[in-house]
Amino acid sequence: MEYTFTLKYQLAADYRESDAIVGQLNEAGCKDALVGIGLPGRLALAFTREAASAEAAVCSALGDVRRAVSSAKLIEAAPDLVGLTDAARVVGLSRRSLRKLMMLYPGSFPAPIHEGSASIWHLADILSWIQSRGNYGLPPEVLEMAEMAMQVNVAKETRRLPPPSTTDLAALIG
Repeated sequence: MEYTFTLKYQLAADYRESDAIVGQLNEAGCKDALVGIGLPGRLALAFTREAASAEAAVCSALGDVRRAVSSAKLIEAAPDLVGLTDAARVVGLSRRSLRKLMMLYPGSFPAPIHEGSASIWHLADILSWIQSRGNYGLPPEVLEMAEMAMQVNVAKETRRLPPPSTTDLAALIG
């Protein structure tokens, strides 16, 4: 199956030569990625990778990038963190239609992970909710990839945390 996803990285301060990075990435197996080096110190790779699963596609890409640019630090795997506009585009709806669904089903529509002037959701949460409604023909690999990107991002953020204290936070936040 073919999976489409993006990996965004922060480069170490010593990386200045973008042509060398592109060459290293190609040699390490990232020939199926469109490489973007628009912002200084940043690297984005838009992959279209054949694999047996989203997990296999993302894990192989993460490994390829690590071999090519070992000092690069993962910022984000996408598609994961989205506003309503991006989520609506993936589902094939207008932003207005998705917002209407959110307002019609406030008790079951997924809660955002950040709420503010621009709210942010995990795309997988919205896709799962949409799929449970049964009226939308989402390709299974789209949800599978969104779930995998969310797992990568949550794992990355979890690694940043110090070990938990004796308080069981999971029980408290329910």
